[in-house]
Amino acid sequence: MDEDLKVLLVQRKTEPFQGGWSLPGGFVHLNEDLEQAALNKLKEKTNADHVYLEQLYTFGELGRDPRAHVITVAYYALVSSERFTLKPSDAVSEVTWHSIYNLPDLAFDHGRILAYALERLRNKLSYTTVGFQLLPEKFTLPELCRMYEIILDRKIDKRNFRKKIAFLDILEDTQESTQEFSKKPAKLYRFKHPDVLDLPQNTKAVISPKLPQSLVGNQS
Repeated sequence: MDEDLKVLLVQRKTEPFQGGWSLPGGFVHLNEDLEQAALNKLKEKTNADHVYLEQLYTFGELGRDPRAHVITVAYYALVSSERFTLKPSDAVSEVTWHSIYNLPDLAFDHGRILAYALERLRNKLSYTTVGFQLLPEKFTLPELCRMYEIILDRKIDKRNFRKKIAFLDILEDTQESTQEFSKKPAKLYRFKHPDVLDLPQNTKAVISPKLPQSLVGNQS
């Protein structure tokens, strides 16, 4: 979104951290399983629904929440921001997208949770097609390369990238181009498989993450 990787945050209406920003979440009710609780809270607080969630990690250190000893099971998903019409619930003041590289001060230990999610995403780029969920159905190779650059937060050798993508054989040529939108038309591609796939184990990763020190790791 806007040439950036963004995360959905809500502004808290109540203590603790009243007026601060946090990840959407809440307590699990007795009649809910973990994933259903995550989906319900996401819908309730932001109006975002029909999202495929993947469990990220369990955070249970002492002192995470000033109210009590709280154990958090975090989930994450890659989505297109255009899919949702965001609407804050009565429980939050605002809901909006924030750059993962320029976060506000976050409530609880949600900065640590986001740092963990970013590291997981960068690692998964090297052995799955997970990042493809962020692209439109048809896209150019420069758009695909730019998606990797935004998530990895570094430049990529474009010639080498094209060779590796061609070797993996995961794209098909749509026989269309951006001619009507650009003075320098580029070919449009789509993925052969819409689902997230593991890349072949006998091939090198499309991109080696070479993870830099997380830009969100100093949040607490």
